[in-house]
Amino acid sequence: MPSDLSIRRAAEPLKMIDLFAGAGGLSEGLREAGFKSLYANELVGTYARTFQANHPDAIVDSSDIRKVDAALVRDRLNIKRGELALIAGGPPCQGFSINAPKRSSEDRRNHLFREYLRFVEEFQPRAVLIENVPGLVSFEGGATLEAILESLRALGYSADVQILYAPLFGVPQTRWRTIVLGLRDGGNPLEAFPDPIHSAPMRVNFTSKFGGRNIVAMPRSLELPSHTTVHDALGDLPVLRNGEEGDETKQYRTRPQNDYQRVLRAGSDGVRNHEAARLGKINLERLRHIPPGGNWTDIPFELLPSGMKQARRSDHTKRYGRVHPEGLASTILTKCDPHWGAYFHYDQDRAFTVREAARIQSFPDTYVFTGSRVEQYEQVGNAVPPLLAAAVGRSVSRALGVSVIELTRVV
Repeated sequence: MPSDLSIRRAAEPLKMIDLFAGAGGLSEGLREAGFKSLYANELVGTYARTFQANHPDAIVDSSDIRKVDAALVRDRLNIKRGELALIAGGPPCQGFSINAPKRSSEDRRNHLFREYLRFVEEFQPRAVLIENVPGLVSFEGGATLEAILESLRALGYSADVQILYAPLFGVPQTRWRTIVLGLRDGGNPLEAFPDPIHSAPMRVNFTSKFGGRNIVAMPRSLELPSHTTVHDALGDLPVLRNGEEGDETKQYRTRPQNDYQRVLRAGSDGVRNHEAARLGKINLERLRHIPPGGNWTDIPFELLPSGMKQARRSDHTKRYGRVHPEGLASTILTKCDPHWGAYFHYDQDRAFTVREAARIQSFPDTYVFTGSRVEQYEQVGNAVPPLLAAAVGRSVSRALGVSVIELTRVV
């Protein structure tokens, strides 16, 4: 399934920092696009440890960002103002307002976004990247998003927003992200957004207009290659029985079957974080009635959870779903609980493992997740898909006028 997706690296890494960094999905994708994270701030200790394990050269700080002196961080990194290429991150934005001091003092999330702005003001990077959920666009009738853009403009950045659909960039799941980009040295920020490289079925069920225009990035060509499928993503991973753990590092089931697998397996000596959670007897019985692409409506009435026996057949269409191998996965959440989505494997009677969830998120197999299995699922589910982040990173580097060395890996 060819496309023109490629991994590019700058001749010299572009220096960046990552705030509200999570387990590092955003930084991982940006690394693939030629950026190097010098510093990351992430309050949750387990997330910070995963980030550190996979980005060993970065300074990873799990302090409360409200207590971190941005000037001291800049001094520690020996970075002059304006030298940093990018500040990236996913700060909480809902509740932010530059025109509501009372709410500002009461809404803790507002303060957290102000911390992001404080770092931007101190470092004065050439570009800023903010990611959030699509609901940000409609929150408070768009006033929150407008306040974010105005705040960036007040700091000297031309800024704009798009909503990106991950399957259009090679990620095999129905995931949407709102991306705000700002450029310090002028120019059109819309030119810093990536163009889709795949076609994929999509259903927009959120506000997609802002400032009177559609901000969902759409393919410009009708001849783009089709999306990456679930089977494309998972077909080479070892078969597991329900509840099977096995060796910590397992051998691949097959040689790479497609370019998606080849890219994600690059440099990997085996499969980690691949243990099957144990489903209870009742869920196994339900699962036997669900075909690939099916869901809770295929389960006999007497086997349904009591709370779903009253549901309309048109409701909860992804619950207790078994993914179709040729389709897209549901959005990976912080736990692959079949009660909340289509997280049953297409031909194995079990739920997705952490590694399978990470594959669907487009993490490379060399990326290792730390902590308990519950914590690992949370880290994967909360992450920005690295392939999506890489697409944004490449387009930002072009907007900054950075020449890149292209290492073509067709996916």
